[in-house]
Amino acid sequence: MTALALPTWRDEAWRYSDLEAVKSVWPVAAPTHIAVGAGETTHRHLVQDAADGATAIHDYVIDIADGAACHFHVLNIGGALGRVTLDVTLGEGAHFELGGAIIGGGHQTLEIVTTLNHALPNATSQQTIRSILAGHSTGSYLGKIAVARGAQKTDAAQSVKAMLLDRTATANAKPELEIYADDVKCAHGATVGELDKAALFYMASRGMDPVTARTLLLQSFIAGVFDTVADEDVRAMLETAALAKLEALS
Repeated sequence: MTALALPTWRDEAWRYSDLEAVKSVWPVAAPTHIAVGAGETTHRHLVQDAADGATAIHDYVIDIADGAACHFHVLNIGGALGRVTLDVTLGEGAHFELGGAIIGGGHQTLEIVTTLNHALPNATSQQTIRSILAGHSTGSYLGKIAVARGAQKTDAAQSVKAMLLDRTATANAKPELEIYADDVKCAHGATVGELDKAALFYMASRGMDPVTARTLLLQSFIAGVFDTVADEDVRAMLETAALAKLEALS
């Protein structure tokens, strides 16, 4: 069997990646397959916390049958390159929800890449991505929503926001819609900004030290990403890991 060719920056899904890091682990393992049966609901989560200097690539193929639902939460914080890809196909009346947080510093390259295939009518999806980037790090979200002919009444949305703590950090956001049906509701939005200096000044005027003020603002920025985690222990674990990474950026 011929090995897959190493990606290049001409490949849309790899445009912002660290290809030298990719080369060190290529070819990667086969994707993890998740099948959600008709009418079922599953909750999955991933904490990508590879060691410093390591390359971690996690690929998922998710098939959601008619009337089923999948809730997936990702915290992408580790490694020199941390990449998570999700290729999702939704059946009739199915639902997919993604909450993802990227927190990077140093020279890290962290990525979340999604393809949502709305193949049949009445399916819904919601993707919420928040990135906090410091130093010379790069955080990227590339998300494609593909609505097939006949997939009427699709309701799909993407919300992408990034916070740059240093002007040397980079945030890439590429939400994409490819729609072949004519009775759908699809929306996406992407913003990149910095910490609110007025809010920091207000908190300082109330006696809060700068580090604590900054940490609280950053926590609030990503807080909503994990609100829909059903298991309280899992939610606490994700929030604790995110806070530890934020404190390491201070």
